[in-house]
Amino acid sequence: MKKLLFPSILIAAAAVTAFTTADITSFSVGTALPKGDVKMTNVITGKEITLADSKKENGLLVVFSCNTCPFVIKQETQILETAKLAMENKMGVVIINSNEAKRDGDDSNNAMRVYASKQGYDFPYAVDKNSELADAFGATRTPEVFLFDKNLKLVYKGAYVDDTELANAKIFYLKDAITSVKDGKAVAVSSTKSVGCTIKRVVAKKD
Repeated sequence: MKKLLFPSILIAAAAVTAFTTADITSFSVGTALPKGDVKMTNVITGKEITLADSKKENGLLVVFSCNTCPFVIKQETQILETAKLAMENKMGVVIINSNEAKRDGDDSNNAMRVYASKQGYDFPYAVDKNSELADAFGATRTPEVFLFDKNLKLVYKGAYVDDTELANAKIFYLKDAITSVKDGKAVAVSSTKSVGCTIKRVVAKKD
């Protein structure tokens, strides 16, 4: 996979990587879905959902995202197109917002609801209380994707494409993974590096 850092985003990247992710470890491809029974509020409907209940016949796509990250905004078209592809191929889709440190501001429930409406989300956009799901997944960035097969085993994690500038993208990792799962084939590239804003966890103060 090519490096995903470009001159136009170096300053932004530096600004969003201020807190350490050294103690956060992502789980491996082949691992079963974690925390599938944890209830989260879907801001679009106001109802509670779980990842296990969101799974469809052929699997589940989980995306860690938010409202304001420039990397998310740049890839919103890809987010929508890939979600549509997943749903057309009988896979559930859940977008998760784990930015607990911004829950009183840009990533509040109401701000999430407005953002989802503006983007036309027709799949859940859920609040990850205390970043519990992000911690379980080892997710550190927005956007960061995790694709599970019909047995809820992880088959792909990482980035949508090989370039944060969609006009320059040549390899569509997630779309290829969805097609492979649908066809019952092994995913050729099962893990890539996600590039984006750090998830804004609430860090406990030390005494």
